Amino acid sequence: MLCLMNLSVVLSSMVLLIVQSSHGAEIIGGQQVWPHSMPFMALLESKKPSCGGTLISPNWVLTAAHCSGIKWVLLGVHSIKSTKKERNLRQVLKVKSWFPHPCYEKTSHANDLMLLKLSKSAKKTKTVAWLNLGKTIKDPRGGSNCRVAGWGRTKEKVKKMSDVLMAVNVTVVDRVKCNSPDYYNSRPVITKDMICAGYVGNKPADTCQGDSGGPLLCNGALVGVTSFGRGCGWKKFPGVYAFLSKKQLDWIKRTMKKFEI
Repeated sequence: MLCLMNLSVVLSSMVLLIVQSSHGAEIIGGQQVWPHSMPFMALLESKKPSCGGTLISPNWVLTAAHCSGIKWVLLGVHSIKSTKKERNLRQVLKVKSWFPHPCYEKTSHANDLMLLKLSKSAKKTKTVAWLNLGKTIKDPRGGSNCRVAGWGRTKEKVKKMSDVLMAVNVTVVDRVKCNSPDYYNSRPVITKDMICAGYVGNKPADTCQGDSGGPLLCNGALVGVTSFGRGCGWKKFPGVYAFLSKKQLDWIKRTMKKFEI
């Protein structure tokens, strides 16, 4: 695939400030969800849980490209520690293949998407189900209310991930505003393939370390994937999500079709 980057993105990346990635990110200002009310949520781990993801078909999980080294996908999880209690509710599947977006760029965070093909198909149950992608996804306007979820940290300075699945509503920030000097100041550039979302009024709402790769849901539809942020819960530095634009959806569906067998 030919990967073309806007010149402004390249120049900005050269003078990029240090940005704290949401790798390993958490939910700030959220609440525990009703157990198994989001059956498409996937907990991803290598040696330990580190990212989130979304089950989008029986054989595929969508996450962030920077979530490297993922070996296992845990489905049907609410409490990470409750291995015995949730034993009959969980499905633990090995990752067979990794497909990071061919145009992923670590410095600018462009195209921060990755598909994980499972070693065997997930079974649909009361606690495990996939969230089908639409043919097109509407770009949420500034001021729209969306929702994020994950097992990440609930406080920026606390290194421990949440034991239970948390979620919080976030407000979309217009890209022009998010790129302004009062916000990210185009370092990095917030492109049309990214969505900024954070504070609801004066209430902190964000993802953080541990939530990476998890879903951004708007009106119940999967609209984005948790990508990066500066700090956690900072009003002028909202979380940034990889937007599932038409070209990204085309890549996802094309890759799934090509490697389905």
